[in-house]
Amino acid sequence: MGVSSHQFDTPEKGFSTRFDGPLDMRMSQMTPNDAATVVNTYDHADLTRILRLYGEMQQPQLIASDIILAREAEPIETTEQLKAAVQRRLPRGKENKVLAQLFQALRIEVNQELEALSAFLMQCPEALKPGGRLVVMSYHSLEDRLVKNFMKTGNAEGKEEKDFYGNLLTPYHIITRKPVVPTDEETENNPRARSAKLRIAERK
Repeated sequence: MGVSSHQFDTPEKGFSTRFDGPLDMRMSQMTPNDAATVVNTYDHADLTRILRLYGEMQQPQLIASDIILAREAEPIETTEQLKAAVQRRLPRGKENKVLAQLFQALRIEVNQELEALSAFLMQCPEALKPGGRLVVMSYHSLEDRLVKNFMKTGNAEGKEEKDFYGNLLTPYHIITRKPVVPTDEETENNPRARSAKLRIAERK
């Protein structure tokens, strides 16, 4: 799941906090709205909502207020402009973490990533033969939570449904009770692997 290293390392895509680039963040140029559209047109309530839900940010309303204040002076069209708009909200020593949360929230909204993931997971039971395995590697908690819920219950909400005998109704047997995570050695060799979680389920 998620963004590739190539996309993060391409300034023109606008995914990374490390480079100045256009506020794009679209994984496909067919996507109607880019990140600049979200930043410059969403009202305070909608900005707060996506920052809270998709960025899991603390005090998202304050970040939203700063974005709106900055865009009133001039449109926010680049990653550096966005970073400057929220600069005073970045705790010392945690600047990169907060910016990563902000960029993640915008990226997920632009690409409707969780909706796409849900649609994919809903189709998997029909695509797999009995005994076939679904293997998903995610890179943040929102994706991992969705995958975990689907594998356990067959739905995104994690709502358990049981038959007359109290057996859980789900299309899968869980192979990984806990997610597989990278070893310390792997993380040292590839820091971008540090947040990866892999889950496996087998079609009943």
